[in-house]
Amino acid sequence: MEVTKFDGIPTYDPNSDRWVVKTEHWPEGDFDVIYRKGKGTMTAEEIAAGRAQGKMIPPFVYSAPCDTHTYEPMPGIICDRDTPVKMRDGVTIYADIYRPKDSGPVPLIVSWGPFGKNMGEQGGFKAMGVPPQAVSPLSKFESADPAYWVPNGYAVANVDPRGVGHSEGYISVWGVQDHYDGYDFIEWAAAQDWCTGKVSMFGNSGVCMVIWGIASTQPPHLTCIAGWEGTGDMYRESLTLNGITAARYNETMLNTTACNTYLEDVPNMLALHPFYDDYWKARTPKWEKIKIPAYICSGMCHIHDRGSFEAFRRIRSPKKWMRAHREMEWPDTYNPENLADLKKFYDRYLKDIHNGWEFTPKVRIDIMDAYDFDYQPKRAEKEFPLKRTEYKKLYLDAATHSASYEPFAQESEVVYDPKTETTTFDMKFDEDTEITGYISAHLFVECRGHDNMDLFLWVKKLGQNGEYLPVSCIDEPYRGAWGYVRCKRRELDPELSTDFQPVLAHQKDEPMEPGKVYEVAIEFYPHARIWHKGESLRLEVQGRFIKTDWFEDPHMDPEPDNGDGMHVIHTGGKYASYLQIPVIPPKYVSGDYVVR
Repeated sequence: MEVTKFDGIPTYDPNSDRWVVKTEHWPEGDFDVIYRKGKGTMTAEEIAAGRAQGKMIPPFVYSAPCDTHTYEPMPGIICDRDTPVKMRDGVTIYADIYRPKDSGPVPLIVSWGPFGKNMGEQGGFKAMGVPPQAVSPLSKFESADPAYWVPNGYAVANVDPRGVGHSEGYISVWGVQDHYDGYDFIEWAAAQDWCTGKVSMFGNSGVCMVIWGIASTQPPHLTCIAGWEGTGDMYRESLTLNGITAARYNETMLNTTACNTYLEDVPNMLALHPFYDDYWKARTPKWEKIKIPAYICSGMCHIHDRGSFEAFRRIRSPKKWMRAHREMEWPDTYNPENLADLKKFYDRYLKDIHNGWEFTPKVRIDIMDAYDFDYQPKRAEKEFPLKRTEYKKLYLDAATHSASYEPFAQESEVVYDPKTETTTFDMKFDEDTEITGYISAHLFVECRGHDNMDLFLWVKKLGQNGEYLPVSCIDEPYRGAWGYVRCKRRELDPELSTDFQPVLAHQKDEPMEPGKVYEVAIEFYPHARIWHKGESLRLEVQGRFIKTDWFEDPHMDPEPDNGDGMHVIHTGGKYASYLQIPVIPPKYVSGDYVVR
């Protein structure tokens, strides 16, 4: 077994006990999976001692001693701590189950993630922009807070999946084993005397990501789901940026999990399986098998943006709702207004209360403007992408670094050094223009001196005087819509690609020949923003990821493959490079009266 070495990531060594290879017998087939030794859990005392010595210790490695018992952590709330549950293969996992005291059976909300069911401190919430008073000491990171849900007549199960904390086995890392263990846990829970038999799953970010896969196994008692910001396709949305290796963020996650055994070494599995093969297909949710009611959220300034929209578009339930917002996921999750909204959804489908939830608009979307201002918050729509979308091409001109709705007859080119330089194309709008949906770029490119180009594209907003207008997210400037591509990975998937969303096949690399011009299509993550009359759209193209002070940028460190080559973008004539934008016309116009 040979793997490619990634910069800064430990490379699999078959002679080291740091790694083991285990053949997994999944329904999708048999796979040899590389597992890496976890860094181990720590008690609160061990964490405090280490930090006193100046060590950087993530809170997720905390795990209290296993102690199966029932107690009352807050008045009116019973906790069945470290409840053992056997999976179909005999492996035992542990859960903390919070339920109302002196109550009959209630519905259950399950939170499932690798960060440990008892984090031990609330500092993680504060760092993510959540006010300290918004969550209780019972709240697990990115999960349902028992102090809110139990008094409202629900049970909450915070689960340590296989390999996490004291749970037996190896960590699946948002993988296939989680899907089937989640099925087993849900069916076990539904049969308990404290449960009505109706179960949901809730979580944001890392606790949301596994929901799609578990739901696609169709547990009979999984009644509905609430997925708030969750990557779906790990290969396309996390480990590669449209073919550009981006494994370091996942490496960071591996080093923060509460694991005493081994965990799926996803970066080394990417090195072993560089293309989108059966291993990655097995890990990707089977969206079409999800047919239950769903409440889905997406933060449009976040890496989970694509996965959330894919979930909304592709699951087969007629009862699905999307709320797409500009805030970061964590403060949005614990906002009292949003919790009340989710409670109404849960009351309808877990308690059969006919409360009018069905009248909730199918899509509510924040149309961003600049900084902290939204042009229209929570605008009601019936679908996504919007049916009234007008896809328009902004043709690029390398000679003037401009863009226009009209094609340029004259061929021109711009040459830039991907290591140090950036090129831009600007277009000023002569009327208010809303861009909501899927942006894409189609570029004619050439590489001089190398066999590949890695492209990083951003769509930015400029004010009437040319000043940069970002949106603010956790008080940091966020660039706007973005897309990436590795040009030698340019082949499109004919089944997944649409006119508005080009999706790469990731089946092979086709090196670029010297002197040859190639057309490449670049997918952008969904976006929603208004440009006012006199403001400009700027397409920025470069050969590297440029870090800013934005929240997640320090974790994002992709590995570009540009060699010593120079990038060339051809425009005009037969090289009609363009940016396609989803323009949303007003809903209603009557004279000077305009309704968007």
